[in-house]
Amino acid sequence: MNNTYLISLQSKLPNVGTTIFSQMSKLAQDCNAINLSQGFPDFECHPELIEGVMKYMQQGANQYCHTAGLPALREQIALKTARDHGISIDAETEITVHSGASEAIFNIIAAVVKVQDEVLIFEPAYDLYRPVAELFGAKVVPVSLKKEDFSIDWDKARSAITSQTRLIIINTPHNPSGTTLKAEDLQQLSDLVENTDILVIGDEVYEHIIFDNQAHQSVLRYPELRERSFAVFSFGKTFHVTGWRVGYCIAPTHLTSELRKVHQYNTFSTFTPAQYALADFLQKEAHYQALPDFYQARRDALRKWLADTPFKLLPCEGTYFQTVYYGHLSQEHDVDYAQRLTREVGVATIPFSPFYTQKEDNKHLRFCFAKKYETMEQAVALLIKHGDKLRQP
Repeated sequence: MNNTYLISLQSKLPNVGTTIFSQMSKLAQDCNAINLSQGFPDFECHPELIEGVMKYMQQGANQYCHTAGLPALREQIALKTARDHGISIDAETEITVHSGASEAIFNIIAAVVKVQDEVLIFEPAYDLYRPVAELFGAKVVPVSLKKEDFSIDWDKARSAITSQTRLIIINTPHNPSGTTLKAEDLQQLSDLVENTDILVIGDEVYEHIIFDNQAHQSVLRYPELRERSFAVFSFGKTFHVTGWRVGYCIAPTHLTSELRKVHQYNTFSTFTPAQYALADFLQKEAHYQALPDFYQARRDALRKWLADTPFKLLPCEGTYFQTVYYGHLSQEHDVDYAQRLTREVGVATIPFSPFYTQKEDNKHLRFCFAKKYETMEQAVALLIKHGDKLRQP
């Protein structure tokens, strides 16, 4: 008889399963569907980046890097920040390179949040924020964005602040909705946190993917926010290399010091050859300066093609995601609807309800346009061909 003792384990994240991104990408693969769900390009990055990584690997840059990031890369980030925002950043004490923006956000929350602290997020919210805050014992306080345009109701945000509020997380341009925060929003946030100990995470990974001649509103541009904020960025999004997992955080010295205490015990350092290659490539600012036009052309193409479907298109101001509404076509739950379209139509998207604490279903789907034109055109052709399946059976 097997008398093996069954070890008991109480989950620290009992409500967390596989992310909707992994679910939909796996379903797309299983169904041989076109994947417009998970946000990654299906085109290659600039060949100079590949050549740079290979060069530095061959030169022996294959060991641990400085835990805060390659000094040459941090210097280039400081120069870029000065060009983009007119702000002087200390490369030695205010910039930390991470193994992706997700690692940076994880480390920030780990460094500053204590048990019973409150973390305010705006929903729909990128699905990383809540579980990480809860992992470290915080209470997450969700504030829903306005349903009609995904803007922030600042009166509602103000009423959600308590003496326990430790951290507010904003995301602009916003994933999943594709909206952006405006100057008046950042000023409202600045007024909200003034004379408090509240810290801010500015998730700004899509900073250069912003359209119609808008200026990106970074927390770094506002003095009251600058002194209390962690601004998080992603080379993966900017240079089409999401699989490299390289991002960085800019924060005042006293905040960076606490962040680095966690970072050194998490990944310690980030892939060294890529840091060398990125340090070189950042000196060619023309690439990231061209990103708004590069992605706006893809946005416009996808919107033009989707106009021939019965979906209702919402505005897209930034990111590489187009939101559509389907409530007039079907009352199916958005996860069920997205899964059915993947199986029956052959196009995978991302439903919005997993981005809400209460899994709120407002009949929205997210299409990724960080894709080749032919990929998007083929996907929309399938949606048109199987238009009857877009309606509830």
